[in-house]
Amino acid sequence: MAKKKAAKKKAKAKKSSKEVLVVASKVKAYVKSKGMMSSSDAVAALNDCVYAALDAAIKRTKENRRSTVKPQDL
Repeated sequence: MAKKKAAKKKAKAKKSSKEVLVVASKVKAYVKSKGMMSSSDAVAALNDCVYAALDAAIKRTKENRRSTVKPQDL
């Protein structure tokens, strides 16, 4: 049983190893301003989406032989 707990902790540590790029309080305030509530996992999921969008933009920038990410890459 101790091995399962250790494995779960490692999985969580790997999942959260990325730096947070979004401001959680601002995200939650925006959602609240629209009359909705946000779950505790919503900010982490949004952060993953931001990383995916940036990774795709960086790939496109490299394919176009540039070193500057531009709005059209997003």
